[in-house]
Amino acid sequence: MTKDISATESSTEGGLKRAIGTPLLFAFIVGDTLGAGIYTLVGTMADDVGGVIWLPLLIALVLALLTAGTYAELITKYPHAGGAARYVERAFNIPYLSFLVGFLMMASGITTAAALANAFAGDYLAALIDVPAAPAAVVFIILLTLINLRGVRESLAANLVASVIEVTGLVLVIVLAAVVLGSGNGEPARLLEFAPDVPPLQGAFAASVIAFFSFLGFEAAANMAEEVRNPSRAYPRALFGAIGTAAVVYLLIALGAVIVLPPAELAESTGPLLAVVTASGVGIPPWLFSLIALVAIANGALLFMVMASRVGYGLAEAELLPRAFSRVLPERRTPWVSIVVVAALTIVLSLVGDVGTLAETTVLLLLLVFLSANVSVLVLKKDKVDHPHFSVPRVVPILAIIASIALLTQQTGVVWLGAIGYAVVGSLLFLAARAGRKRQERVSA
Repeated sequence: MTKDISATESSTEGGLKRAIGTPLLFAFIVGDTLGAGIYTLVGTMADDVGGVIWLPLLIALVLALLTAGTYAELITKYPHAGGAARYVERAFNIPYLSFLVGFLMMASGITTAAALANAFAGDYLAALIDVPAAPAAVVFIILLTLINLRGVRESLAANLVASVIEVTGLVLVIVLAAVVLGSGNGEPARLLEFAPDVPPLQGAFAASVIAFFSFLGFEAAANMAEEVRNPSRAYPRALFGAIGTAAVVYLLIALGAVIVLPPAELAESTGPLLAVVTASGVGIPPWLFSLIALVAIANGALLFMVMASRVGYGLAEAELLPRAFSRVLPERRTPWVSIVVVAALTIVLSLVGDVGTLAETTVLLLLLVFLSANVSVLVLKKDKVDHPHFSVPRVVPILAIIASIALLTQQTGVVWLGAIGYAVVGSLLFLAARAGRKRQERVSA
């Protein structure tokens, strides 16, 4: 029998300690949301939509808020780790469907890490040292893998330190842009100029796919559920507050970047915010801002690789992936097979994909995950629990489903092929795990 992912729903008392309050949860979600994406994707959005970068960010914000409503209900109704895979299992009780949602989460972590590896090896690293991008990305992934194998104990305090560094860099860009605008050297008129060769509506929706990448963080929040005090009260406040904070920062970054630099120059750079800092002429050493950006990118890539490897381990423990994925190092107790597989796939993707395409693939994968969560919340409306929880009107997940489908229609064929490839590989692994389980049952019978 396949192990039930949602088993031990009432094990919280003997499980993880509920030690996180609303402020710390807010800081965690802000840190997870204000990650490396904005450091790398401003240029990609400028290529699609010109100087009107703020518009796709607003579109992405609306979708993020709709989906956040769904997650606020699900997390407070079922305050246990597991995320969308748990909600799908509870709503439909179909092992393959639960596996596929979990596997897509694992795939999104791998794809995001590959995108960030390419970003790490781009203009930010070039400001410090001149090395070929592809070997630099591979070495970067190998170093993160060694850290992952050794054992990464992520505390909220450590994440908070990394988040402070990331936010410091973003605030610096906003301040420098304000200085440029105040000195009369900026060009606010560019904020209303669309890309010349792209229809405005098409460009806005294409860029919103990339913009949505910068708002991701619901699943990470869901996996903190068992360690939050009074989650029914803390989660909605922290989740919506963090998204609102991220939106303000992102919009100020978008406005400032376009005021300082023409969109065409932003689009040409793999380190667009470094280009903004340099163009401001204020005298901030490029190497200093590059270090800040590299810390943000490395922290994000490591967290996503850790997440992906642990999802693989968890799926193997639930007998939904081959048992090999659950093997751990004797002393370190880290899931070495899952870690190595994640690293190998990350290296391959970093060599064959660019930052924009990989980011779009991540968004497609997570849109499918979010679709499953939005459908699940509608199915689970009839499920009653014995504690108060946040409740969202049915129209919210319905609108989120419509918006998600709209964004999915903007994805290119190459991105869809990548997602289909993940689904095929995952399905084969699922069948292999099922065959192995049946063989074991026959042997033990």
